[in-house]
This record gives sequence, structure tokens and C-alpha cells, in this order.
Amino acid sequence: HGGLGLAERTLLITSAGTGASNNLIRSLKTGDPTARVVGCHSDRFILKKSLADRNYLIPRSMYPEIADVVAAERVDLLIPSSDADVRAISDLQIKLPCRVFLPRSHVIEMCQDKYDLTLFLRARELAAPLTFPVTNLSGIDDLFRSLAPHRRLWCRIRTGAGSMGAIPVERPEQARSWIAYWEETRGVPATSFTLSEYLPGRDFSLQSLWKDGACLLAKMSERLAYFVMGNSPSGVSSTPALAKTVFEARVVKLCHDAIRALDDRASGVFCFDLKENADGVACITEINAGRFAMITNIYDLTGSHNMASTYVKLALDAPVDIPDPHDIEEDCYLVRDLDTTPGIFRGDELLEGIDEIRA
Repeated sequence: HGGLGLAERTLLITSAGTGASNNLIRSLKTGDPTARVVGCHSDRFILKKSLADRNYLIPRSMYPEIADVVAAERVDLLIPSSDADVRAISDLQIKLPCRVFLPRSHVIEMCQDKYDLTLFLRARELAAPLTFPVTNLSGIDDLFRSLAPHRRLWCRIRTGAGSMGAIPVERPEQARSWIAYWEETRGVPATSFTLSEYLPGRDFSLQSLWKDGACLLAKMSERLAYFVMGNSPSGVSSTPALAKTVFEARVVKLCHDAIRALDDRASGVFCFDLKENADGVACITEINAGRFAMITNIYDLTGSHNMASTYVKLALDAPVDIPDPHDIEEDCYLVRDLDTTPGIFRGDELLEGIDEIRA
């Protein structure tokens, strides 16, 4: 695999046709327009929107059908693009005749349970929000007392993405009603929820690439406005409508320390969500281990190194020359809206081609 470029490699992307997979494919194609990308999905309608060069409809179970795709297309690298895909591929990887570049299974398992991850981080004095699990609806009052003096709390489901089931609450009856609603209408038990201190400050995202315990590349951004914000009961989302590249050394150090605590031989991609508490301390709220962020384009299309292309090179043991892993080009903006391609703009480009009429 050593010296070959992406043009000589076939990449298989799961959950093809989703926003996350199409954004990843855009980044890969920008890094090398000749790269060959194959997609697969269990939903034929979503798959129809895939940007991959060739697409396969497979069952939800993935195996053995995904192994058939790997063999038929002579796939070199399989890249999962959702948390569920990461877990499935992690379990299957020893049976697959291709490369997979994922964190170790115990790291994936830890990161996919936000409560377990928070306990792990706090036990090692790494900043994470004070959090308690919900055991039953009658115990909500006790949890509010345990989280005092925080007046506003954050109620959320301990697994999943996209702020699913998340809402700020200020009284026990609000949390009880919200959790009861999810139990009764969505079949989500109360024990799936946690209550934690509410973090009111700046909202950061950081994406990093690791191999054998070394961070090879890390970039970060700040969420400035949220996607479909007015339609979300939480008022926030891990997916921004507007984000800006930034560099905060304290945030980068915290993320590096967290990965080294999780696994001193860590490999793969790790995406962090962080928010500042009332004292301005950035706290890790979740780590998506093994998959790229929905907004990966802001990291791939800014700076000197395309993260998606670098990931492929690392996975296939190709040479990578990155003297400084903190390749953050500041003052670049990601602008997103429904049914539009995400845009990446430098700060000095924002008003190009726009005429302004002042009141």
C-alpha cells in the first residue's frame, strides 16, 4: 500500500446518500478527483442520492453482503459514516477482506455511551459536565437537588446523535414530563436519560486523526448558529448552520489528554463536541469515535491538509508529511441550510459579489 495515491484505491462508504456520507465524498473527491468511491445503504431512496461512483443496496445486517461488495469491488478501505455503522464494522472487521481504520472496540463502546464517557473523563479530572443517570421518574427531584446550585439542567438521551431527546429544563416536572413523553410515544425508557449541569458558553467542535497513539492532525471550529434551530426543542444542535474555524490551545490540549486517557495506542478519527460552563471552562460533552463529523468539509477544505484524504493515507500506510498537527486556518466559515450544498468561505470572501444597501 505504501507509496500509492488515492487514485489507485477503492473506498467503500457506508450509509451512502446521507448528508454525512455525501459531505465526506465531496471532501475525498476534492482531495483527489480520481479517487474511486463505492457506496452502500439499506434504504434504496436515500441511496439514490449518493455521490459515490457506484452504489449497492444491502440489508441492515450488513454482513455477509458488505463482504460481497468488498470482494466484488476490490475495496481497499471501508469507511463507516454513522455511529451505528462504526459499531457494526468494528464487530465485523476481522472477517472483512479490506482495511478498516477504527479505534479499538472498547473505545468505541465507551464513547457511544455519553454517561459512561462523562464518568470516565471526570474520574481522570478531565473537564466534563456533572451528570447523573435517570433511574426512574420518581427520582427526578433528588437529581435536581444533587445538581444544585445549577438552576438550569440539561436533559438528554445517553446514546445517539443530533441532540436527539435533548432539552434544557428548570423544574423537575419539566424533566418528568419530557422523559415520560419519550417513554410513552417513542418507546425510550427513562433509564436512557441523564440530567447534567447546563453549559451556557461557547460551543466547539474538534476533529482529530490519530495513529498508534500519536495525533497526526487536528482542526477545530466554533458553532455560531444552529441548523433548524427554531424547530428544535433544545434550541441547539451538534450540527451548525454557521460555524467558524478557531484555535483554542486549551481545548486542543483537553481533547488530546482525553484520547490518551482512553487509549495510549489510539488510531482512527475522533470528533469532539465541547461547550463552556458558566466559568468559561470548555467541557467535553461527547466524542464520536471512528466517524467523521457531519461538518467535515470545514476541516477538509481549509488549512494545508485535507483531513479525509489524510485519513485514507494513514489507513493504507501511505507516507504523510505533517510537521505541525494543528493545521487550523482561522477565520474560515461554514454556511449550511436545508437542501443546499454546504459552503466554505474565507472571512475576506464573505461579501464578494454582494451589494449592501444600508438603512
